[in-house]
Amino acid sequence: MKKIQRALISVSDKTGIVEFARALVEMGVEILSTGGTRRVLEQAGVPVRAIESYTGFPEIMDHRVVTLHPKVHGGLLAVRDNDEHMAQARQLGIEMIDMVVVNLYPFQETVARADVTIEQAVENIDIGGPTMVRSAAKNHKYVAVVCKVEFYDEIIAEMRANDGCLSAQTRQKLAVEAFAHTGQYDAAIVDYLSRQYADEDSRFPRYFAPWYEKQGHDLRYGENPHQQAALYAQIGSAEPGVARARKLHGARELSFNNYLDVAAAMQAAREFSEPAAIIIKHLNPCGAACAPTLRQALEDAWSGDPISSFGGIFGFNRVVDAATAEIIGNNQFLREVIEPRYRAESGDEDSLIISAFPECVVAPGYEPEALELLKRHKNLRVLQVDDFFSEGRGRQLDLRCIPGGLVVQTPDTGSVLPEDLKVVTKKQPTAEQIRSLLFADKIAKHVKSNAIVLVQGTRLVGCGAGQMSRLDSCLIAARKAGRRAKGSVLASDAMFPAPDGLQAAVATGAVAIIQPGGSRADAEVIAAADEAGVVMVFSGMRHFLH
Repeated sequence: MKKIQRALISVSDKTGIVEFARALVEMGVEILSTGGTRRVLEQAGVPVRAIESYTGFPEIMDHRVVTLHPKVHGGLLAVRDNDEHMAQARQLGIEMIDMVVVNLYPFQETVARADVTIEQAVENIDIGGPTMVRSAAKNHKYVAVVCKVEFYDEIIAEMRANDGCLSAQTRQKLAVEAFAHTGQYDAAIVDYLSRQYADEDSRFPRYFAPWYEKQGHDLRYGENPHQQAALYAQIGSAEPGVARARKLHGARELSFNNYLDVAAAMQAAREFSEPAAIIIKHLNPCGAACAPTLRQALEDAWSGDPISSFGGIFGFNRVVDAATAEIIGNNQFLREVIEPRYRAESGDEDSLIISAFPECVVAPGYEPEALELLKRHKNLRVLQVDDFFSEGRGRQLDLRCIPGGLVVQTPDTGSVLPEDLKVVTKKQPTAEQIRSLLFADKIAKHVKSNAIVLVQGTRLVGCGAGQMSRLDSCLIAARKAGRRAKGSVLASDAMFPAPDGLQAAVATGAVAIIQPGGSRADAEVIAAADEAGVVMVFSGMRHFLH
């Protein structure tokens, strides 16, 4: 290991830089620095050599050209074991630079501002910084490159333990981080400029360059035990979302399937402004309800299908209070309240209700007493998404991998409002039915197509999901609902292409139906609804979910 004797420091984010530079100086490292960084260090009493005194060339063009100089990059790129390189360096007065400490202009933070101009964005494209980072990273056999504040402490600790040296393994790790840093930076620039200069009619630029960072360790496995899996968070994402959820409790790590189901629970829960509880099983809601209190919403949702709720994901759109936490995973409550209610309402006396076990809970927060109650369940994973209702969620593109590429779409953020509804039958809906139909439509949006949901009030009582035939989804939803299907409202995520679909919907026991409309057979379907004496409204908005 070679001792670090000279470091060049030029940082945009100056967090911790004084302490880091002072520690380097204490170990005998000479500091070269530029502009604002140099002034900060000098004001703190850290000995600094100005970069222009080393290069013999001033900073020019409003700081656009500072470190783009042969004496800088020669000092970074020289191969120390190459006699010819070192002879040229001596001849040209190039001194070796053993460490570069650089972080870049805040391009992503700049373009995230709603009022940013293209001129401001372009001025925050760093040139000298990435060039130094790449030079140092290329020559990492001899040069250490530090581009993240979080590395400062461990670097100083290692140097102190090794007489001012850094191991080859550390320099290798830092080089990978450096190339990832500049790669992600360039990706952000490509993404922004591609969108700025794209055709006005297109949301999708020619080049799409999202950048992801692995979060923690590998997951236990993928969808199945023979598959491997990991979690990545998108850098610069429009919303933090589930990828950066904080786990407040839970002995076990989340699995690949858990993350997908947690995302589905959060996305469904934040559809509603009223207190809402969602229970997800295999990406579909098996329980869903809105109520005046969160506890009541959970009781309504859970009693909708306590059979499927075993091992489900519980999602809430409010800070979880103690009254709600008290019944989560509570087997006594299941046996004394949920199971009797379900059997009395549905008429199902035979199905086995295993236990009250939930896999995960996700919410925007937890009252302290609620969190303590949830911690009684050793294997329950408790997740908090701080920015639950992120304003950026509508800007986050929906990405789906296919062999060899991606298909990309804007997210389904559309919601049907009362004024959007078109009553197409002779029978008119009541105000209560309109409320239930709108609730049902929001739930159907989060059910795999072909989706049929049956709702009583603002409570899911039957769900038919993911069937190849809409008729089969009707049969499944009716069986799930049991006696509760009678008098319910029904939502279909897509149109009925023929009267048989409408007839199957009526056969469930539903008295009011919401569907997008738009079929060539709409007139026949409406006639069938009139003949059956049910209400039907067209929403004009399809919600396929593949």
